[in-house]
Amino acid sequence: MEIKYQNLRVLGPAILKVKIPDEILNKLNEYIDKIINDDSKLKKLNYGEALVGDVTQEFLLEVEFVKSSGWLEFLGNSCKIYTELNEGKKISKFNLLKTWVVRQFQNEYNPTHWHGGHISGAGFLKVPKSLGESTQQKKSKKYRGGNLQLIHGARMFTCPSTFNITPEVGDFYLFPNYLMHTVFPFKGTKEERRSISFNASIDEDIYNVYGK
Repeated sequence: MEIKYQNLRVLGPAILKVKIPDEILNKLNEYIDKIINDDSKLKKLNYGEALVGDVTQEFLLEVEFVKSSGWLEFLGNSCKIYTELNEGKKISKFNLLKTWVVRQFQNEYNPTHWHGGHISGAGFLKVPKSLGESTQQKKSKKYRGGNLQLIHGARMFTCPSTFNITPEVGDFYLFPNYLMHTVFPFKGTKEERRSISFNASIDEDIYNVYGK
C-alpha cells in the first residue's frame, strides 16, 4: 500500500500528514452510513461516554471491518513511516487499541484533551461545504470554525504553541498520544463534519525515550 505523506515539525512533537486512499475513504463512509441507521449496532458501539466531546455521536469501529477495509493496514503503515522519519527506528510491534468516528454538527465542539497509547491520529471523512464565518467578520484574524487545533507548551519567541488544521476530506494527521488538541464549533450549516481517530501502541523501547 503506497501512502502519500508530509512530515511536519511546527511544534516540538512531530506531526505526520498522510492521505487516506480513496478506496478506504469510501469504504469507511459507506460502513458508517449503515451503522448510523442500525440502532442496535449504534448502542453496542457507542463510545460517547468515554470521550469528552459535546457532539451528536461517537462510536467505535468493529474489528472485522477495520481489518477487511484496509484501515488497519493503513494505520500500521502510517505509524511505521511516522516512527522511522522521527526516531530513525523501525517498529516491530503495532497494536491498534481503538479507532472511532465522531459525527459533529453545527455549534458542537470537542474540548482540549489527549489520548492513550503511544501514537494517535485524527482525520476527516466528511466536511461541510462551509463552516461559517466570524460574527464580527474580522479581516486580520482567521476564522477557526471546525478547525482541529494541536496544542503544545507555551507561546514563546519563535515558538508557536498551537497548530491549526482546516479540515479537508481525506487528510489524516498522526501525532504522539500526549499532544493536546481541540476541535472548534462551526455554524451556518446542517451538514456533518465527520472525523475518525485512533490510539495505538508500538515497541515500548522505541516509545520510552528515557530508557529503563
